[in-house]
Amino acid sequence: MSDDLWAALALVLVFEGLLPFISPRAYRQSVEQLAALPDRTLRLVALGIIMLGLVLLGLVRG
Repeated sequence: MSDDLWAALALVLVFEGLLPFISPRAYRQSVEQLAALPDRTLRLVALGIIMLGLVLLGLVRG
């Protein structure tokens, strides 16, 4: 893997850990709300996040 990919994975871990570190209660509530969503809705939210990430990546790497 290239250094950029390792850096990107490291940043994902940092961002994923921020909310539970800063506010564990809010993190638990968010997870509970996500778990209550229907599969279709959760997939659409995930797709939107993926698309946003790809657009941002395209803008940054442009």
